[in-house]
This record gives sequence, C-alpha cells and structure tokens, in this order.
Amino acid sequence: MVRGLAREMKGTRVTANCVAPGPVATEMFLLAGGDREERVRRAVELSPMGRVGEVGDVAPVVGFLCTDAAEWVNGQVIKVNGGYVS
Repeated sequence: MVRGLAREMKGTRVTANCVAPGPVATEMFLLAGGDREERVRRAVELSPMGRVGEVGDVAPVVGFLCTDAAEWVNGQVIKVNGGYVS
C-alpha cells in the first residue's frame, strides 16, 4: 500500500513511508486482552534486545521521516522492533 501511495505522489516531493513497530510498552499492548505477564514475557523472550520497546525507541524514527534529511526515503516499511522475531 505504501509503495502504491509513493508512486501516486510522483513529482510532488511528498514521500510515503510506514513505521512498523514491534511490541511497545503502551496501554494498548499492556492492557489489551489476555494475560499481561505472559504477553510481556513472550515478547521479551523473542526480542534480541531482551525487552519490549518504549515510545522513545519509535518516536525518533518517525521524527526523522518528518525531516528533509529523509527526502530520499520513500515507499518503505521501516521496522522499529529491536530485531523482534515473531
């Protein structure tokens, strides 16, 4: 979908990218259904970083994409997941 949007924006200097975070310690992840402790334990177990992400891990990537420095990044899905293997 993001690649199609990037093509649609051809010639406008508008870029289209997607940030795909892994498990992040947000209310949505921590409180949504099921057993919280089990979900967190499993996410930590599958993460090479040995922890779930934090908002501060994802926000800088989004911030970068909003700058002129990212003008050559287009049509990408950027995984911000600490190497999480699902």
